[in-house]
Amino acid sequence: MNLESLLLSADPEVERVLRPTLEKLAIDVEICRNARHGSEMLLSEKFDAVIVDCDDMKGGMEILQGLRNTPSNRNSITFAILSGNQTTTQEVFGMGVNFVLQKPLSGLNASRCFNAALNYMLRERRRYFRQPVKTQVHILVGDQRLRATSSNLSEGGMAVMLREAMPKGTTPRIKFTLPGIKSAFEMEAEVAWSDLKGSAGFRFKNVPASSQAILEQWLNEQMAKEIPAAKESLSADSESAH
Repeated sequence: MNLESLLLSADPEVERVLRPTLEKLAIDVEICRNARHGSEMLLSEKFDAVIVDCDDMKGGMEILQGLRNTPSNRNSITFAILSGNQTTTQEVFGMGVNFVLQKPLSGLNASRCFNAALNYMLRERRRYFRQPVKTQVHILVGDQRLRATSSNLSEGGMAVMLREAMPKGTTPRIKFTLPGIKSAFEMEAEVAWSDLKGSAGFRFKNVPASSQAILEQWLNEQMAKEIPAAKESLSADSESAH
């Protein structure tokens, strides 16, 4: 599994420079040469990076202006490509763009830009990353003790399977362990969703800082097994810590 990007540009030179740069960083790139089609894709698909050729693609600026209102990509890392004679960096930064590339593009400058952006992309991916994991979960709701089995885990919550439906709005305490982690996690939660089949989603609340750090590290390691860029980033962070 790689990171995923959407490049909105009708300029073949932009594609020629950026495609190998992104692929070298294990970032898959989908090319869209039409603003209308691009807008439809941004409404239906999730991308880690959105790269927009603002000046040389009709409708490019409108895509940037509306990007933060799209449910799937409002937090995507965004890149604006400017030709230098129309849109200013101040304008696009004011729209919430994260990085700017100036034409004519060079492989060196593009590589520097996307290397600088990589950790931001990985951080955002981790926010919605769901790791499949099957572990026993102990649930305390008032005086009632329930058992469940987790199906996936993120840094903000987990999905479980119960023998009975959980009412929304309850605030249980949950306890569980993770493969490779000796100590158990115990924290407050709230029911984010549930169904009649016994599936439920818990949102973690008031997680101790030490537990949050261990959870994030574990998720980072799992993500690194699937995403090459995450593995390299995690190794670099480990080396810098020493």
